[in-house]
Amino acid sequence: MASPEFTITVPPGKTPERLDLFLTHHVENATRAKIQRAIKEGFVTLNGRALKQNHKVSPGEEIHVSLPRPPAPDVLAEEIPLDIVYEDDALLIVNKAAGMVTHPAYSNYTGTLVNALLHHSGKNLSQPEGVFPRPGIVHRLDKDTSGLMVVAKDDHTHALLSKQFSDRTIEREYWAIVWGLFTPRNSKIPREGIIDAPLGRSAADRKKIAVRDEGKRAVTAYKLLEEFEFLSLVQCKLKTGRTHQIRVHMQHIGHPVFGDPTYGGRRISFGETGKKRKDEVHELLELMPRQALHAKTIGFIHPISGKKLFFESELPEDMQSVLQIIRNTPHS
Repeated sequence: MASPEFTITVPPGKTPERLDLFLTHHVENATRAKIQRAIKEGFVTLNGRALKQNHKVSPGEEIHVSLPRPPAPDVLAEEIPLDIVYEDDALLIVNKAAGMVTHPAYSNYTGTLVNALLHHSGKNLSQPEGVFPRPGIVHRLDKDTSGLMVVAKDDHTHALLSKQFSDRTIEREYWAIVWGLFTPRNSKIPREGIIDAPLGRSAADRKKIAVRDEGKRAVTAYKLLEEFEFLSLVQCKLKTGRTHQIRVHMQHIGHPVFGDPTYGGRRISFGETGKKRKDEVHELLELMPRQALHAKTIGFIHPISGKKLFFESELPEDMQSVLQIIRNTPHS
């Protein structure tokens, strides 16, 4: 299996930092132990010279990294409950629970949707190529995003579904609880609009996504559904399908997804910050240990029958609980 190779440029203004710590925050799926092992074995270089892990990085340095990858283990079937909304001979629709990883990857070999699908469908799943086997997986949702996914049972169905995703003819609607209000006195952001902002790996932390001029084009349509005292319920539709797209775009316009630990959703970012508000927010965050984002609907043309299919799911219990509380909280 080929080793991933890439060059990381230390950004301007970066304060001196140990090489192993710097790379741990800038290499995807990398632990500090993995980085230290790569440095020790000479896979991290500067101008062709192997570096030591206590090397202090400086702005402008171009650090070349080559990380040997272990072979992917066999993916095993596991008896994990699935919420199957629809199934036929060609495909199935799953309502993925929050907390479930879509497919195996480094550090997540078991307990994924793929492990559950293998137990449910056996070998009756498509077999897309990749570093890790991803039987049946046409698209993915973040681990802590809940909602509807389509799964292919054979390669022909997979290819036709993938084309619909590529052509952007798949209809997908997400609902999110976000910080802040969209009323004119509280926000310069309109109640309905298009966010067109390119996304790429963050220069400060490669494990995060950020709006970057040199990133890939990303477009999200959003619409306000309901406003509360300090939170809002919005509908989002993807015009492109980038990693963490809705979460980063909503943060970008000043309305981070409530509960999102990565993109500013677990701190008060609108309105009062006194003890009463902190207690209210703490109670809601106890109910919402993840980002309040749910893939609510999916619609597409069945690859075999040619019929239009459309599926809708209820909001999960955690989001419903938060909404019930804030709907009963009087506006100031």
